Amino acid sequence: MSHISALLVKGHMLLQSQAKGLVHPAMSIDLCEGQSWEELVVRKCTMTGADFFPIRELSTYQTKWTIKGRVTSKAPLRTFKQRNGSGQGKVFHVELLDAEGGEIRASFFNDAADKHFELLEVGKCFTLSKGQVKLANRQYNACKHRYELVFDKACQVDGVADDGKIDTVKFSVVELRSVQGKPLPCTVDVCGIVTAFDKSFAFTSKDGKDLVKRTLTLGDDSGISMQVTIWGDRAKKEDSEFQGNPVVAMKGVSVKEWQGGLSGSLMEGGSIAFNPDMPEAHKVKNWWTQGGHAQNLTFISQTSGGGGARIAGKLMDVLEMKQKSEQVLNEQEMYSAYCRLSSVQLRKRDEIQPLYYNACLEPKEGNGLPCNRRVDEANFCAVCNKVVKAAPRLNLRCRFEDATGNFWVTTFHPAAEKVLGMTAQEVCDIEKNEGREAVEAKLKSCYYAQIVQVQLRAKPDNYNGEQRTNVSCPSAQPINRREHARFMLKQIEEMLVKAV
Repeated sequence: MSHISALLVKGHMLLQSQAKGLVHPAMSIDLCEGQSWEELVVRKCTMTGADFFPIRELSTYQTKWTIKGRVTSKAPLRTFKQRNGSGQGKVFHVELLDAEGGEIRASFFNDAADKHFELLEVGKCFTLSKGQVKLANRQYNACKHRYELVFDKACQVDGVADDGKIDTVKFSVVELRSVQGKPLPCTVDVCGIVTAFDKSFAFTSKDGKDLVKRTLTLGDDSGISMQVTIWGDRAKKEDSEFQGNPVVAMKGVSVKEWQGGLSGSLMEGGSIAFNPDMPEAHKVKNWWTQGGHAQNLTFISQTSGGGGARIAGKLMDVLEMKQKSEQVLNEQEMYSAYCRLSSVQLRKRDEIQPLYYNACLEPKEGNGLPCNRRVDEANFCAVCNKVVKAAPRLNLRCRFEDATGNFWVTTFHPAAEKVLGMTAQEVCDIEKNEGREAVEAKLKSCYYAQIVQVQLRAKPDNYNGEQRTNVSCPSAQPINRREHARFMLKQIEEMLVKAV
C-alpha cells in the first residue's frame, strides 16, 4: 500500500469514527471550500500524529509535506519596503523544533504574517504545510538547518495539543575556547556564568530606530570569557536578573571580530535561558562554585586597557607562543604576546619580495563585505568575473621578538598596518613615487620602534599529504605604555581581592 493510500484509508476510518461521535471535536474533519478530499485527509491524518514529515529531512526536493513542531522563538512583526516599490510589506519569523530534534526557521510574509502572528505563540505546538523550502540565508538565520521555510497566504497552520516528546528548546553548546577557532563570522550556542553586566542602554540607530541593548560578560570552564550583547525586551530585564552570577544559556549568538577581539550578539531569532536544567549548565555551575570564581579568565573581547583593543588569545611570551603553536593537533588555537617588530622579509633567495597586492573591493552578495581577492594588472577579478575597483593590501613576512626569543610569521593586512604604523596605500605610494629603496628604509625605521601585542593563529593544515601547522598573524595592536600600566595594576588589584 502506498504512502498516500495508507493515509486515505486512515482518513476514511477517521470519518467513520466521527460519524459515530467517537472523535474529539478538535480532531474532526471539516471540508473547506476549494479543498480537495485527498488534501484534507492527508492534512488531518498528519494532525493525528499518523505521519509528520521530519524537519531535518526538509529540502527543496520535497514540495508536499506537513510538519509538527514547537515554536521555540519568535521575532517581532516588522515592516519593509517592497522591492517592486508597491508599498510596505510585513514579515516575522519563528523557529520550530520537532520530536526528532530537527530545527528550522520559518518566515511569514504579508497576509500570512497578519493571519498567524498572534496565533503562533512561543512554547505551543502546531502543524504547518503549504510552505516553500529555500536555502537558508546564513547572514540572518541562526538555525543549523541547511534550508528555511517561507509561508505566504496559501499556507496552512493549525494549533495542536502539546506534545511532550518535543523539547521546549534545543541547545548545541560549544565552549568559549572553541569559539576562537571558528571561521568568523559564526553563529553558536553558549552556556556560561554571568561574570559582569552593564546597565541597559537605550539609543537611536542611524536609520532612526529606537533600540535597547545590554552587554553581558560570560565565562565558562574552558577558562575563557567573552562579551555578548542582548537586545530589546531581553536587555530591559531588571538588573537583579543578572546579579549573583547566574548561569545563562544562549541560542543563536552571532560572533564577529571587533577591534582585535571577538564580540557576540544574541540574534533576534535566538533565545536565552537563566539557570536552565541541562548538563552544560550544571557543569559550568559546578566549575564556578568549586573554584572557577577565583580563576583568572582569558578575556577574548575588546576592552579599553592598553591603549586600544585587547587581542584575543591566551597571553604568553614569544618562546612559549612559538612552542605552543608548533604543537597544535586538532583544533585551531589563538595566542598573543607583547613583542617588537625586528625585521620584515624584503628578499628571498636574492629576489625582491612584494609587500602588497591589489585586492578586489566589489561587495559580496549577502553580507556586503569586499571580495578581497587578488586582481590582475587591469584590475580584473577572476572571482567576480569583471574589472573592479581595487586597493592595495599588505601581506608581509615579519619577525617579532621579546627577551625570550623570536619567530617569523605571515602578517595579514590589518595587523601589518598596525605594526608598521602606515597604511597599505602609503607603502604603495612611497614605492611608486620614491622607489623600492625608500620604502625599505621606511620599513627599517619601524624595527624595535614600539611594543605591540600580536595575535597568533595556529591551525592544523595538510600540504601535499603532509600534516603541518599553519601559523599567521591576523591582528596586532600598538601598546600605550601608560594605559597598559594602568591595565596591569587593575589586574593586580583584582587578584589581590580574590586572594583575600
